[in-house]
Amino acid sequence: MLLTSAAFVASCDKPNVQLHTIIHEDGRCEREVSYHTVMSKEMRDSLWGDNNVAWAQPLPECLNTDAFMSTHTDVDGDTVTTTFSSSFNSVEEMCQMTPLNLNGSRIQSKASLEKRFRWFYTEYAFTETFISVADTFKLPATNYADKDVVSYWFTGQPNLMQGLTGAEVAQRINKMEIQVDQWVNANFYQSVFEYMVNNYDSIPNPPVSKERFVELHDSVYNYIISKDDNMLDIEIQDVYKEFFHSDAYTVFFDEKTSLGKGLSDKFTTQLNIFSFDVPYSLTMPGTVMNPGAGTIKEGVIYYPLTGERLIPGDYTITATSRVTHIWAYVITILVILMAIGSFIYRGRTKRNQQA
Repeated sequence: MLLTSAAFVASCDKPNVQLHTIIHEDGRCEREVSYHTVMSKEMRDSLWGDNNVAWAQPLPECLNTDAFMSTHTDVDGDTVTTTFSSSFNSVEEMCQMTPLNLNGSRIQSKASLEKRFRWFYTEYAFTETFISVADTFKLPATNYADKDVVSYWFTGQPNLMQGLTGAEVAQRINKMEIQVDQWVNANFYQSVFEYMVNNYDSIPNPPVSKERFVELHDSVYNYIISKDDNMLDIEIQDVYKEFFHSDAYTVFFDEKTSLGKGLSDKFTTQLNIFSFDVPYSLTMPGTVMNPGAGTIKEGVIYYPLTGERLIPGDYTITATSRVTHIWAYVITILVILMAIGSFIYRGRTKRNQQA
């Protein structure tokens, strides 16, 4: 239900935004964000220079361009690809300028990079944690489902389906979906109800007092759900009109009014989380030894970074890699050869003395 509705919300997946992090051996790092859009030939021809082409594109709402120092644009036929990039002295400094926004605020993250010297190689361990957006929702999902179930639904971890048959997986997924739908409905209703209570004095001739309206919280919700299991599938203003025998609350569901616009914005804030989707790629120094929950392709690690994964809690990306020390192998071989040579030399000298 949410994903269908979110398709109508401006989001980061439409312009194909991608985030790339590059870690260097000396601890420095880089951030790149690229996105591409299709531009008509007439518009491209009317612009002069790559920079003009870049800024003529509709800038994704999720992109915070203040985090970047340079811009590069590539034009390939109808496709215009813009890449923003910046360099940082450390991963901690990099996270102070996270380039992604969600609902008008910068997504918070914190990162660490550990270097472990092991003579033959140096091991690098990178971690970046994106802070949860669970506080956007009034009611926690764990009120409706087990913590592990909530985590699996939104992140795929832990794997609760291991060892189950296809039929058993289907049954469990159906049960999870019901629980998640209950959470979604309850949160949407809570947002609507609280907004109406906070603006109750703006309602002309309400059918009941504000105090009585608050008392009817559960009754109104049960009446709405009795009409349809999914709140977004019904005309909720009609349900309020039926329940209270009054159209006084219709003003909240008309976006042409200030009250209706305010309530619509609250819905959009929640829907934006479900539509947020920015693939995250990571380049580590040396050879990747452990990609964490990511997948490796041609030395680059890819992770999904979605708003849904930020709902149950903080979302952490981890990876380890090794940079081999060729000089260490050379020195070790030389030391071994010198030791062997010394042993042979001493043996010959001893035999010569005995002779």
